[in-house]
Amino acid sequence: MTVSTLAVPRAEFSIEEPWLIPKECVPVTLRRSTDGGRSRQATSVAAFYDDDFLTVVFEAGDDEIVATLLGHDEPLWQEDVFEVFLAPDGLTPYFEIEVNPLGTTFDARIDSPDGVRATMTTDLAWTCDPLFTGLRRDDGRELRAVLRIPFRAMGRSPKRGEQWRGNFYRIDRSRTHGDEFSAWQPAMKTPPDFHVPAAFGTLLFT
Repeated sequence: MTVSTLAVPRAEFSIEEPWLIPKECVPVTLRRSTDGGRSRQATSVAAFYDDDFLTVVFEAGDDEIVATLLGHDEPLWQEDVFEVFLAPDGLTPYFEIEVNPLGTTFDARIDSPDGVRATMTTDLAWTCDPLFTGLRRDDGRELRAVLRIPFRAMGRSPKRGEQWRGNFYRIDRSRTHGDEFSAWQPAMKTPPDFHVPAAFGTLLFT
């Protein structure tokens, strides 16, 4: 499997404009997770970091919000959701952080010794604290989400030049057009499966 690299620059985060993408960032486009084709609902993602946090910004078209879940660690993937998977050391363990359009969050530590869903285990006791998220909807069709993921929750901060593995995902539910699963690095699995560490890309902290 070809492993793509995303440069993650060091840049300042603005609490006054949390959705601002620094000029150093080059956003990437998510593609259909099953075949790598262009998604019906366009989604891009950008990432940058500072001493304490990795900031991830999603920008997405969305003509129908499907979100009702309000409880932390509820199964957000059953509705609309943005997801970040991060693997600081190899491909396991990795950390799964999600936010839905209502600002509800899910976080878990995943151990996947064989790289497949059948033998992976999920630790819901792990908490990504202090996680900051923000959501914004523009003109009824544009949805933005920002996640500020604390390095201390994952045990360490990256050094300049270091490489982590990871992936970015979106699930868009639609009663009209059908469900769509998209990813930065599609796993090419049918039915869609995000828990394929071998498909993770490389995050290069610059």
